Amino acid sequence: MKILVTGGAGFIGSHFIRILLKERSHYELINVDKLTYAGNPDNLKDVEDHPRYHFVQADIADWKRMNELVQHEQIEIIVNFAAESHVDRSIGDSTFFINSNIVGTHTLLEIARRHHIKRFVQVSTDEVYGSLGPKGAFTETSPLAPNSPYAASKAAADQLVRAYFMTYDVPLLVTRCSNNYGPYQHPEKLIPLFIIRALQDEFLPLYGDGLYIRDWIHVADHSNAILRVLEEGQPGEIYNIGARCEKRNIDVAQQILKILGKSGTLLKHVKDRLGHDRRYAIDPSKIEKELGWKPMYHLDDQLPILIQWYQQNHKWWRRINSKKS
Repeated sequence: MKILVTGGAGFIGSHFIRILLKERSHYELINVDKLTYAGNPDNLKDVEDHPRYHFVQADIADWKRMNELVQHEQIEIIVNFAAESHVDRSIGDSTFFINSNIVGTHTLLEIARRHHIKRFVQVSTDEVYGSLGPKGAFTETSPLAPNSPYAASKAAADQLVRAYFMTYDVPLLVTRCSNNYGPYQHPEKLIPLFIIRALQDEFLPLYGDGLYIRDWIHVADHSNAILRVLEEGQPGEIYNIGARCEKRNIDVAQQILKILGKSGTLLKHVKDRLGHDRRYAIDPSKIEKELGWKPMYHLDDQLPILIQWYQQNHKWWRRINSKKS
């Protein structure tokens, strides 16, 4: 079967591609990525010559290019990872988020409808639900209440997906995941940012009081969950993906410093972010009960391993950071 993965040069998409090529021999895979700042070909160096893998640099919002690609390659399945995803960047300028996350998703949906795609998985985020109080967790029926331009663009895309399922009966599925961590994550994200700055004895910036809570899941667990949804999920359904691992940002930072033997004086509180969600927590009961998926990893066990990865792969992240400066 021919499967189109969009945004596959990014952090989560590249892990999904690697798992798919390793564990599913019946898929031929086309990876489409625009290669913005977050798309990195180095993430897939180990599979770039794989006989069942092909890379195409393109923008998912480019109707003509995407339509020709799906038609020419006779694509049967689409998994859409492609998205602008950094909240701070969306606050500075939301234009790219609207184009990629909304227009791009609509382009793929319309192409899927016209070419009778067999399965379409939209990879979304728990940020579409907004912020939680001190108790409870988001379920698939929680109301959408996005608080940043990024989250709003993803919520809009999710609503388009629902509309295409309800109106045209396109076999669509949505996954919403909590915060990911793991190898190859872009250095601007919280955990790699803290690790890399600690390795260089630079201060670790904590927004506000540092007590914001995130629910962490390893990227391998997330990728395996998406694969399970792709193959066994019910079209029209939403599946929340989480590992029940809530951590305060300050605790994650202190844990990293402790593992590295660094001083707590490296912690620095900085001005809070606009529209900052206080707490996220995902209830993954549905995917656990209906599809039999369970997370395998926990942040406490994986953080020392991840720190070691960033220590051993300094050329990878230094190359990315040099492009930003």
